[in-house]
Amino acid sequence: MTIENAAPGKDITAEDMRSKFPLAAAKHPGHRSIVEVGGVAFGAETLPVMAGPNTVESRALILDIARTAKAHGASLLRGGAFKPLTFPYRSASYFEPGAEALGWLAEARAETGLLVVTEVMSEAQLPGVCAVADMVQIGARNMQNYPLLTAAARTGKPILLKRHFGASLRDWLGAAEYIMVEGNHNVVLCERGISAPHTHRATSRFLLDLQVVPAAREVTHLPVITDPSHATFWREWVAPLALASVAAGADGVMLEVHPEPARAAVDPLQAIDYAAFSRLMRDLDRIAHALGRQVRPDLREAA
Repeated sequence: MTIENAAPGKDITAEDMRSKFPLAAAKHPGHRSIVEVGGVAFGAETLPVMAGPNTVESRALILDIARTAKAHGASLLRGGAFKPLTFPYRSASYFEPGAEALGWLAEARAETGLLVVTEVMSEAQLPGVCAVADMVQIGARNMQNYPLLTAAARTGKPILLKRHFGASLRDWLGAAEYIMVEGNHNVVLCERGISAPHTHRATSRFLLDLQVVPAAREVTHLPVITDPSHATFWREWVAPLALASVAAGADGVMLEVHPEPARAAVDPLQAIDYAAFSRLMRDLDRIAHALGRQVRPDLREAA
């Protein structure tokens, strides 16, 4: 699909690509951009994996998870210092650590060499987050918080833009355009599940929209990754949908990893443990290799 001959569709038209998000729009079939984050490339042959806890619960925890993520081939450490928790009530077991956790993330990066991706929820948080993060995450709930998108873009940091669970592909690319129009073209799109009446399990809040991966690749040059952890909200489904994401053409995955998932401070149903993470990383590499890509170059080198 190109701007010149795109057929009108249910969601996106040729006019949208010309005038609504010309910067995010693919200019010709096969148009792909590579987004570099500290030497890690999104959209290239190697598929980066972001791994870590939903919430940076403690210094000891994030250091332990970072070491494990590094050992099994992850490229980025994910973890929330600031969390848009669904309800306002906090307790000793359900909390967000705040600014103190940014220092723990910085320490984990210094020790392991993993890049850091963490969420920002407000413009006021940007200086602290940007001092630590190699990549700034805009969460699903803030996808259309346009002042925050603009302010984040102006920092020059690469942006991970999560799709809101009620947003169309058109909405999502419109949000990306808000970042790109500020001159920051280092945008990676992240599918994290859409709202649907049937999610196949009572605890599963969303459906991972794998169809949006090839659909997005028809209309945008930006890399697209998935977050099967948040989408499924059920750890037994994370591995098959992570594998399916790579098979569908995703440029990476974000995984929630915890040494004791059942004791995680936030979203304990979706995190996978270290053993499951190790298996999944090897399986992801096998799927990627079948498609001419790779997740763990070290496995190829050792073969």
